[in-house]
Amino acid sequence: MPPRTRRTEGLSRERIVEAAVELLDTAGEAGLTFRTLTERLATGAGAIYWHVANKDELLTTATDAVVAEALPAASAGSPEEEIRAVALGLFDAIEQHPWLATQLLMQLTRNPGGPVAPRIFEAIGRQIGALGVPEHSWFTATSVLVHYILGTAGQTATAEVSTTREAFLDTVARSWENLDPEAYPFTRGVAKQLRNHDDREQFLAGIDLVLAGVTTRHSS
Repeated sequence: MPPRTRRTEGLSRERIVEAAVELLDTAGEAGLTFRTLTERLATGAGAIYWHVANKDELLTTATDAVVAEALPAASAGSPEEEIRAVALGLFDAIEQHPWLATQLLMQLTRNPGGPVAPRIFEAIGRQIGALGVPEHSWFTATSVLVHYILGTAGQTATAEVSTTREAFLDTVARSWENLDPEAYPFTRGVAKQLRNHDDREQFLAGIDLVLAGVTTRHSS
């Protein structure tokens, strides 16, 4: 069989990934098919298969492209500032792309050898090393931050997709306020804080708590 030749000069892998992200944003993972992609790009399936083998590869590449764009460029800031910038970049990306939280979890658990997990671990892990954390603790400290960032941002995005943020928080707060005061005094007490809290502010406070724990543990 003769070697494959390029089917089209106008279609690039980057354009395919860009169109895939657009479809994911508007229709979710279920709406991303090679048929819808060929229609959006006004091309044939063969031209797409030249660049991307299957849907799994397309999802991986789309996820990596969004993460790469979300991560900030290196700067002269402190390690703490750099970690906060990475965290906020991922938080905002997950908020902007509702499908991203699920795909990030999939990439970390089912495809850790792919491009996404190393990209995120590198962005945070370098700063963990710069904080003076001993090498034997790099993976643990970095993993804690990665799971906090993706878990918290993903939970926030899921809640906002299902309903409006205000309605969701109000419903939960009212259910907490109606709990048995003897069995749930703390939960009832923080119900008002739940209703009025700022997700972004709380997210950054959590990053600071984790960083405080990391630096205190290894302050020697």
